[in-house]
Amino acid sequence: MKRSTYFFLILILGSLTALGPFTIDMYLPGFRAIAEDLHTDVSSVGLTLSSYFIGISAGQLLYGPLLDKYGRKKPLYLGLLLYILASIGCVVTQNIDHFIVLRFFQAIGSCAATVASMAMVRDLFPVSENAKVFSLLMLVVGASPMIAPTVGGYVTSSVGWHAVFIILTVMGILMLLATIFWLPNSFKPDTSLSLKPGPIIRNFWKVAMEPQFYTYTLTGAIAFSALFAYVSASPKVFMDVYHVNDKTYGWIFAALSVGFIGSSQVNTLLLRKFTSVQILPVALAVQSVVGLFFVLGAMNGWLGLWATLVLLFVLLCCLGFVNPNTAALALAPFERNAGSASSLLGALQMGVGALASVFVSLDETNSALPLALVMTAAAVIALGVLLVCRRAIGRVKPAEAA
Repeated sequence: MKRSTYFFLILILGSLTALGPFTIDMYLPGFRAIAEDLHTDVSSVGLTLSSYFIGISAGQLLYGPLLDKYGRKKPLYLGLLLYILASIGCVVTQNIDHFIVLRFFQAIGSCAATVASMAMVRDLFPVSENAKVFSLLMLVVGASPMIAPTVGGYVTSSVGWHAVFIILTVMGILMLLATIFWLPNSFKPDTSLSLKPGPIIRNFWKVAMEPQFYTYTLTGAIAFSALFAYVSASPKVFMDVYHVNDKTYGWIFAALSVGFIGSSQVNTLLLRKFTSVQILPVALAVQSVVGLFFVLGAMNGWLGLWATLVLLFVLLCCLGFVNPNTAALALAPFERNAGSASSLLGALQMGVGALASVFVSLDETNSALPLALVMTAAAVIALGVLLVCRRAIGRVKPAEAA
């Protein structure tokens, strides 16, 4: 593959993968403005984020069989169209309950982009390069939390939060056009696959019972739920607990995202000397130890704004190592069922993340402790799952040249 073609594919796939995170991050600085405009509170606005995560989790399972039966592009067209319509609905809504429902359907649409892009990595690139490609996708995806909340903060303060969803609508249209005109058909549809519930469930069950898949999928989903908790709780922690304004919050969110994106790129360098199997437990162990310090500090009132920022930065760095390696290892055993595997992986990741998001959104305490507890529990449980479940794996199919 030519270097220019390689770069262009990474850019498009990364942009599709980033659509969901951008939709999550860009409206976060507007939580307070949305609450005032829709005559509700910030905790209720937080449920629009939880409904988005639930929608992504449900939508992942919907698109997996469609991507395998009809190819990658047609289901992607459908999802992006739904995303555009739901985004327009968010622009005009005047009711928090309607907003929660619209965010659910916006998520159903956006997750088509996520599932399709992950499956296309498995289609278009050799399995030995998958971990590196996923890390490169993180470079594009990482621009989302760096740019989105900062732009969202300025847009909200200048012209109002509705403009954020106008921008997201335009992004959806651009992604649809890029998919139609520039993304190659990477997979020959398997018309023999049935879309009846029975065969779909059996296919998912077959994928789920692969020891390498469930080991690294569960590990990654549980560990990555820390990010969902952070995204959901960060507006309250920074704006209510530490009293920063919406613009400053956007800059803080962007700065912390450097940890996630930077470590995902360091991961590509480490893969030259180490395997994903070697890197993963070290990252989870560090995440667990740092999380325990976070909990102790939050419980005893030792943490000011700067200490909280440092701890969160390190925790996000750890997640930058965990995510690409667990994704690559989980999908490595599959070729024919890559669409179903990637959708099931995404569904579990988003489902666990949604639970973490709901938990921190419903909390009423004016403290960083709930966030610290969820992020630490995610790391410790994920490490335990990895150590226990990997015993069932025979020979690990490599996610990189190792």
